[in-house]
Amino acid sequence: MTTTEPRREPSQPTVEDVEDADLDGDRPFAAGTARAALSYRSFRRVYTGSLVSNIGTWMQNVVLGQYAYALTKSPTFVSLMVFAQLGPLLLLAVVGGALADRFDRRKLLIGVSVWQAAFAFALAYVGRDADPSKALLVAVVFLIGVGQALAGPVFASALPALVERRDLSGAVSLQSTNMNLSRVIGAPLGAFVFSRFGVSWVFVLNGLSYFAIVAAVSTVHLPKPRPDPAAPRGWRQLLGGVRVARRDPIVARILITVALFSFFCLTFIGQMPTLAERNLGIDETSTAYGWLYFGFALGAMTGALSIGTVLAGRRLDRVVVAGLTGFAALLAAFSLWRAPGPAYPTALVMGAFYFATITSLSTLLQHRLADAERGRVMALWIMAFGGTVPVGVLVAGPVIEATSVTAVMLVGAVVAALLAAWNRAGLVEPDRHVDPAR
Repeated sequence: MTTTEPRREPSQPTVEDVEDADLDGDRPFAAGTARAALSYRSFRRVYTGSLVSNIGTWMQNVVLGQYAYALTKSPTFVSLMVFAQLGPLLLLAVVGGALADRFDRRKLLIGVSVWQAAFAFALAYVGRDADPSKALLVAVVFLIGVGQALAGPVFASALPALVERRDLSGAVSLQSTNMNLSRVIGAPLGAFVFSRFGVSWVFVLNGLSYFAIVAAVSTVHLPKPRPDPAAPRGWRQLLGGVRVARRDPIVARILITVALFSFFCLTFIGQMPTLAERNLGIDETSTAYGWLYFGFALGAMTGALSIGTVLAGRRLDRVVVAGLTGFAALLAAFSLWRAPGPAYPTALVMGAFYFATITSLSTLLQHRLADAERGRVMALWIMAFGGTVPVGVLVAGPVIEATSVTAVMLVGAVVAALLAAWNRAGLVEPDRHVDPAR
């Protein structure tokens, strides 16, 4: 793979900063931990701005499912709304990845954030109607999803570039924690705003939140990609991540695992309103539903943060196998509960296993990539992780109508158990002191 020069803190480091980055003995925090990643000023700024923006996004994400089910009582329409929201990740993430590896990531992030803000405000306007056009709702949500699909690979490749490679594990752990902390805050907050003030205010607040990431990115210098002049162009460039996956069997195994896990095992997230009402007797527009989602998100945040804290330095290939095994057992139990009481703690622990697994896989993947190819490969990650979820939810909608949400979840539990067995011997973590991208 392509060799890269060691990256340094881009926001005008002092001599002491550089010495801290180069000399292990002078570092205040252990390499690879979350605290080490947070010691970089530019990382902290972008991380904080993205957290505020992601809170607004998760307010909207969670409420969209509630809103779609409240309007129609149809799992199929919920599936269609989720697909409109996340489907562009499957269709356009490779385009975002190619852009991230060739153009100024700072300008790209600002542009797509303004795009998403504009259509969030448009969604708020459409939602003012008591009986809005379903087609118009889906169309506007799709346009927001387009911006998200283009932004995802850019952000995934930009944030780790703000820290030294030795602190990459902590940065990836915090990146996953960011998504789940914002979900912990956004899920109940969105449900509260929806129930008290109406759905349009949720979309307005989300639109305003995008300007937090715009402000943060505007104040830092993001390292510009250095594309290889001999690299292919056009469609061959878009498929550059596929070539990396074909060359590296561990990268391929990680991407296949995430794609299968997302398609079969995560459909319950998009169908959470259906599960809440039909299995647990929880009104999908109530704050009780928001707290169920909050518990799951809190567990996911804990699992993500564990990789950069209590599990820092552990073999992540083993964490993946344990996480998939625990998730399979808990998803099966979650599908069988018929009362809210046991569902809340089950959702919390299941969330922890879920995102400890995802964060471990993401960290293993990031360690194997050179910066010049990071955007295109992370586009494949986003397609596998985020892009296949809406397809799985779209397929699950009619299946739930014909069978039950329980049956769909039990299939996901079986697939998670099979993935744990498949990765037990095949996913071997390389020596953490050797840069696998070199």
